[in-house]
Amino acid sequence: MSAESVFPQLEALLPHVQKPIQYVGGELNSTVKPWESCDVRWALMYPDAYEVGLPNQGVMILYEVLNEREGVLAERTYSVWPDLEELMREHRVPQFTVDSHRPVGAFDVFGLSFSTELGYTNMLTALDLAGIPLESADRGLDDPIVLAGGHAAFNPEPIADFIDAAIIGDGEQAVLDMTEIIRAWKAEGRPGGREEVLFRLARTGSVYIPRFYDVEYLPDGRIGRVVPNRSGVPWRVSKHTVMDLDEWPYPKQPLVPLAETVHERMSVEIFRGCTRGCRFCQAGMITRPVRERSITGIGEMVDKGLKATGFEEVGLLSLSSADHSEIGDIAKGLADRYTEDKIGLSLPSTRVDAFNVDLANELTRNGRRSGLTFAPEGGSERMRKVINKMVSEEDLIRTVATAYGNGWRQVKLYFMCGLPTETDEDVLQIADMAMNVIQKGREVSGSNDIRCTVSIGGFVPKPHTPFQWAPQLSAEGTDARLEKLRDRIRGDKKYGRSIGFRYHDGKPGIVEGLLSRGDRRVGAVIRAVYEDGGRFDGWREHFSYDRWMACAEKTLPGFGVDVDWYTTRERTYEEVLPWDHLDSGLDKDWLWEDWQDSLDETEVEDCRWTPCFDCGVCPQMDTHIQVGPTGKKLLPLTVVK
Repeated sequence: MSAESVFPQLEALLPHVQKPIQYVGGELNSTVKPWESCDVRWALMYPDAYEVGLPNQGVMILYEVLNEREGVLAERTYSVWPDLEELMREHRVPQFTVDSHRPVGAFDVFGLSFSTELGYTNMLTALDLAGIPLESADRGLDDPIVLAGGHAAFNPEPIADFIDAAIIGDGEQAVLDMTEIIRAWKAEGRPGGREEVLFRLARTGSVYIPRFYDVEYLPDGRIGRVVPNRSGVPWRVSKHTVMDLDEWPYPKQPLVPLAETVHERMSVEIFRGCTRGCRFCQAGMITRPVRERSITGIGEMVDKGLKATGFEEVGLLSLSSADHSEIGDIAKGLADRYTEDKIGLSLPSTRVDAFNVDLANELTRNGRRSGLTFAPEGGSERMRKVINKMVSEEDLIRTVATAYGNGWRQVKLYFMCGLPTETDEDVLQIADMAMNVIQKGREVSGSNDIRCTVSIGGFVPKPHTPFQWAPQLSAEGTDARLEKLRDRIRGDKKYGRSIGFRYHDGKPGIVEGLLSRGDRRVGAVIRAVYEDGGRFDGWREHFSYDRWMACAEKTLPGFGVDVDWYTTRERTYEEVLPWDHLDSGLDKDWLWEDWQDSLDETEVEDCRWTPCFDCGVCPQMDTHIQVGPTGKKLLPLTVVK
């Protein structure tokens, strides 16, 4: 395929679509390298709209890591809205990169980062627009290698027919290693064709090539085994773990969007991994062990990033940012340094037991004082023991009392509905907790002008977690519980008006559950949904539960299974799970024991500060926990003027 820019054809279409600015490229800190000077070329995609995809840290980091390498180029592409898709099909304009508007089909690798499974139909749209055959088996020598990464890639089986490869775990070193294998194969004249380069990737043991594995099924629909179908291919594929994050200070030159995006800030990942052990949390489980970035490394990244972008807010990102061993010094040091510039700091949701008013005051010193977000996750003390979220209601009330007493007026509480062993009463206790929060807030602030927003998401069991065996609550069951909770809150005359209530109905969760624990047979459902017009399933206005269920009813009975088989059915220890041949480092016996502990309502401590619980990650992945404190301070110590 020609690598000429398609912008002349695209430009004529842009006046006829919404938000044309998202397709033109040219962002500050974007990179365009000469095509001919490079021998390995990557197209990177976050399969969602530009406003969601551009701020994604994973894609931004890999974009920079690859473009720093001599002879390698990386460009970005995002999902086009249905209005432009229609025009592109009509005028035969292929899926393009925003950096130089080259056709995606001309690149060596088409890499997609999936943080959620609901982006699968957008992947098929992009493949089709790019002129790349939807199924791996139909691709030729000149088609790109279609690569999946991100958290959803820890179970890539539902999209196994559509991808050529998957990388699980951290991508920084992995994409460079993959680049060198492709470069050598191309330099040799591409011997053995597509099959040979995929085999070279597979035999490393760290790139999963689905076509080299056969799945055998039992008469009752369960998987019998997953086996390599050619010699030299490993039985299990291991995840990648980057150690010493200070050696990977990316992004150094964060992209500055042209159009409005979901996050208008510069972000720095202050540590990776989490060992709190929340049993529902896939991200915490698959990113172990904890690896902290040093306080000086964070300071240097913030300094360079702000100079490169001009942003006025810095997000300190991780799964539990307040758990960084030097978070107090980090927040104070950055607030001191940027006092004159009024640079605001933000954390994602704060753990109840990690919050203190000194930290909160540092985070808001140079910015605006917005609401605080806490995530108790379970409404009752019993549920929090089940999910290993070791926060008592007394802890929460004490924390919000501190916040309201120090001038905050809004608190947001995040919970899940449909957790294992949950009852209606567990969920109704969410209302009681919210009312107690309002009562305490009025008491300590002396004002009725305070708010508490309750936000609820449906629980979806995820691979590589202790809940991977758990039954999922049906959409109807979720909706019924949420309706009772809503009625309890709205029916309270004393506190109800001060409590906001936001929730997702149970339907998207069932589709996500189908995709997250699905096997290769679910690929037929994904393709049927795409062919029926499914796009942007993560967007409420585009998502169609009825379409997904209709396509599932059309395709799954031929395999002897149905949606409930994948979602509301409990698994046993003996069952071979679709992702068992993908090694996250977590010992399956340990996960099972933790699942049994949850049923016994037994809590487990954080292994950062206690003896090892033998989850398996450190010895199996040859890694170790990296935490401070370093005892150092931010540099420079003087205020930046």
